[in-house]
Order: sequence, then structure tokens, then C-alpha cells
Amino acid sequence: MSGRDVVLGRIRAALADVPRGERPEDVPVERGYLRAHGNRGTAATVDLLAEHLADYRAVVHRCARAGLPELLARLLAERGSRTAVVPRGLPPEWLAASDVRLLPDRPGTTPHELDAVDSVVTGCAVAVAETGTVVLDAGPDQGRRRITLVPDHHICVVRVPEQVVDSVPQALERLDPARPLTWISGPSATSDIELDRVEGVHGPRTLEVVLAGE
Repeated sequence: MSGRDVVLGRIRAALADVPRGERPEDVPVERGYLRAHGNRGTAATVDLLAEHLADYRAVVHRCARAGLPELLARLLAERGSRTAVVPRGLPPEWLAASDVRLLPDRPGTTPHELDAVDSVVTGCAVAVAETGTVVLDAGPDQGRRRITLVPDHHICVVRVPEQVVDSVPQALERLDPARPLTWISGPSATSDIELDRVEGVHGPRTLEVVLAGE
């Protein structure tokens, strides 16, 4: 008996008591899933986001909105960045204190040109606390997907608390599925068959997330 025969036999046994004319849509399925695990307040939700981001090896910073320009300038300087690509809708005051050369997100920019850029600075669409995920949807302050996949260093600013949600179901309610969505949980990484972790394979090697509060 082949493996195929074994699998099909198990399926037939599982369906033995199902009426032949019954269709999947004829049987109601309870879908009362939890929208969030636990009952957290705003501060606890942001703390959970920071904890899970760090678990995924993202570097997490917190600051007030007023201190964002100085923090971003410091992070870029510590990285040694001389150039940074920025979406056209990024608030100009965010990088007003930095002396790096800012390169706009242009349609004609090639992957080779992006690979030569030191950093990219973006906003985000939403951040999920329970999974430590930031989601980009190519909005004005996030730009085209490729600018966050090619440069080796990505700084992502999350506006706290309005862009932070507890769970993936809550995040999906805020997102348009017709837009190009990028879900980021830590820096790009993969493992080979021996489980040796390699970062920066198909995205930034370093992800810094700034939680910017009021």
C-alpha cells in the first residue's frame, strides 16, 4: 500500500458518517475567535509590542514626538549613515536635525542604487503587539516596498498609541487588502539546515523601531 492509499483511506474513514449530498457551506462553523489574548490597557499593549520586537532582534527606542528629530539624527550618526532614502510623505521635520543626504523614493531608482544607500527611514501603517510585527502598506510615509527590502538598515517610526493594536485581527480591520502589505517581525533572517541563523538575506540586516509617543 502506498502513502497515497494510506492518506486517502484515512480521509474516507473520517468522512464515513457524512451524508453524500452534504456540502461544506451546509454546516455552520463556530468562529467566535478571541480578538485579543488578555485585557490590557494602552501602556501594557505598547510594552508588549516593545518586548516582542526585541524578541525578534529588532532594536527598540522610545521617545516623545518632540524628541524624534534628535533621536533619528543620533541613530543615523551612530550607524555611520551618509545617505538615507525617504518616502515622499515622510514628515520633513523628522529628519530636520540630521545631516545625512536624503534621497527621495523615485520610481526609476534601481535595486543596485538602493543597495548603495546606507539607511531607509519610514513610518508604518499599524503595529501588532501580540506578534511584535510592524505592517507597511506603501502609504505616503512608507513608500514603495522595495525601499524597505534592499537597504541594509531600516528605521521604522510607530506613532504611539494610535498605530498600536493588540492582535492580528485588529490590524486586519485597519488594512486595505488591495494595497501591497509588508509584515515585518524583526530583521530579515533565515536558517540553513543546521539552524545557523543568517540575517539580511531578503531584507534589512538591522531593524530599528522607534515608538514615538505624544
